[in-house]
Order: sequence, then structure tokens, then C-alpha cells
Amino acid sequence: MALSCGLIGLPLVGKTTFFNLLTHAGAETSGFYSGKVTANTGHIRIPDERLIYLTEIFHPKKTTYAQVELIDIPGLARGASEGKGAGNEFLASVRDCDLLAQIVRVFEDEDTPHSENSIDPLRDIEIINNELLFADLQLIETRLNRINSNGKKKNMEHPLEEATLLKCQAHLIEEQPLSTLLLDEEELEATRHITFLTDKPMLICANLDETQLAAGDYPQKAELEAYCAAKNLELITVSAKVEEEIEELPEDEKAVFLEDLNISESGLSRMAKALYRQLGLISFLTAGEDECRAWTIPAGMIAKKAAGKIHSDIERGFIRAETVAFDKLKEAGSMAVAREKGYFRLEGKEYIVADGDIINFRFNV
Repeated sequence: MALSCGLIGLPLVGKTTFFNLLTHAGAETSGFYSGKVTANTGHIRIPDERLIYLTEIFHPKKTTYAQVELIDIPGLARGASEGKGAGNEFLASVRDCDLLAQIVRVFEDEDTPHSENSIDPLRDIEIINNELLFADLQLIETRLNRINSNGKKKNMEHPLEEATLLKCQAHLIEEQPLSTLLLDEEELEATRHITFLTDKPMLICANLDETQLAAGDYPQKAELEAYCAAKNLELITVSAKVEEEIEELPEDEKAVFLEDLNISESGLSRMAKALYRQLGLISFLTAGEDECRAWTIPAGMIAKKAAGKIHSDIERGFIRAETVAFDKLKEAGSMAVAREKGYFRLEGKEYIVADGDIINFRFNV
């Protein structure tokens, strides 16, 4: 099953703009200000300079980038955990996501009023986080009531379910997300059937205006950076307004525009890569005249399982993985020179695939 990332945040912070830009949905995808509450879904192509290099070497008929699913979730307002506004739709959509990217507004725009009437990124983050926390508390309370609804006989899915839920409840009451609660393997198994919201990994994306982006400064910058560092959250600064302008430029003018802003890489590219990384994903590569392709696998996957991503027959008949690291290939300049220099390796089925490995699987069925 493909992993997915949900864009969350207060209303009118730029979520749908980022969704349209990342998925190239264009004007077809509407925002939620008109009353629409159904989440938008699409796929992000993960930028990969390694694939560009391989394409220049092999001139393949096709180049295929890694992708992840992106969900644009209706804006949350205070009281969402109680079903206010689009609260029920918001929480249902969040439960379906493997990663949350919280879009936080720091740009000023008189034509787009802030739902809380002022720019305060830390307050906005806490509004979102508190609603997720309250929703988890309600979920636990409902589950505990069900467990104890039949008198002395406990309706539990696992012998440790009630004890683990009480442990989670106490942690949430201390206003701490479940992502910071250490549970052992048995406790994790006891609650595996329950989808909590506050244990999902989260990325913070600060949406700046062009002036703030060029200056590298914005309201509460130091406080926001300190908050994210303390919570072990990755912080990305990006401007939806600037990214819209970049998208409208011809390819040969985009690099110049970025250079004028003193930026080496577009915010969308950094954002897409961060989402991929936070989902715990890496890419191994295959290269040839027919296709150059990035294959998505979880970090830590062994070679035999990675082979199955291409075809089940390759996994079943796995013999060896002929492997060269991308950096070594680039250093050599060609596959032939990389072989001459001894950069290719033959790895067995238990080899842990590294990000950027270029692999040719040997198999026999």
C-alpha cells in the first residue's frame, strides 16, 4: 500500500496552493473557502538529480520518478475535535495519512484575512496540535468505555489493551503527543488496531511571502526554530506565492529567478524531498536504454525484498544484486569506467539497500 502525506493547517494558510503546485493539479482543484469539505488527493513526483544524470547518460525511452500520495485536508478550526466546522472530515482524513505536513502561515495579506485575525505561527501550531490531542483523548475514552461496558468481563482486543490505553491517556493529559511516549513491543501490539493522530510523524512548513523569503526572516522565526528543534520536528520555509511565480517561468529563466532570491533549490523541491524522507523512504535506481527509474522502498529493506518491488519473479529467483553507488558512478563518468575501477559489487539477498544504489538484479526462475 502506498504511503501518503496529508497537508493540514488552519483555513487560508496556502494548503491547496501547495497541493496544486506539488501535484500539478492546476486550476482543477478548488480550495475549501467555498464550503467544500472533501479532501483533494493526488501524487507528488519526487525530484531526483540522480535520475536526471542517468537520463543524460542512457537517453532512455522513459524516465520514471518516485511518487507519494498527497492529501489536501480541509482547514481545521478551533473545536474540530468536537465536530465543529469541517472537523469530522478533517479528523477522518488525518487518520488515513502516514505523515502530516502542517502548513503554517507567516505571510501578511490584507486581501486574505487570517482565521485568528493575526499572524502568530506558534499559536496556530498549538491550535492544530491541541485538536489532534483532544481527538485522541476522546478516542481513548470511547474505547475504554467499550472495554468496560460488559461488567466484569473486559471486551479487549489484547490482554494489555486497557493498561496501555490508560498509559496513553495519562501522557495526553500532560499535553504530550503520543509520538513522544515510549511503548514496548507488546504495548504497541496491544493498540495496533487503534489509529491515533498524535503519534503520526509531522513536518512543519512555514509559508512566507516573497520579501520574507528573500530576507530570510519572518515573524517569530527564532521562536519557531527553537520550538521545532525542541520537538524534533523538521522545519521547511517556502513561499507559495514565489513558487507560483516560478512555475509560470520558462525553464531557462527559473534558475536565474532562484539566484536573484539567493536560493539554490526551489521550495517545492525541498518540500517534496522532505516529505519523502520523513515517510522513511529511499530510492534505489535502475538504468538502461528502455527506462531509468527510481524505485521506492522503506529505508533498511534487504536486496531480495527490494527486487520484489520490480517483479515477484525477481525476488523468487534472486541470485545476486549487481550494485554501484550513484556517487561512484558519477565519479567514474560512465558504467564502463566504473567497472574498470572496481566500483561494482555483487551483494547477496541480505544486503541492506542504500539510497541511490544503482542495481541490476541477477535472478533465475
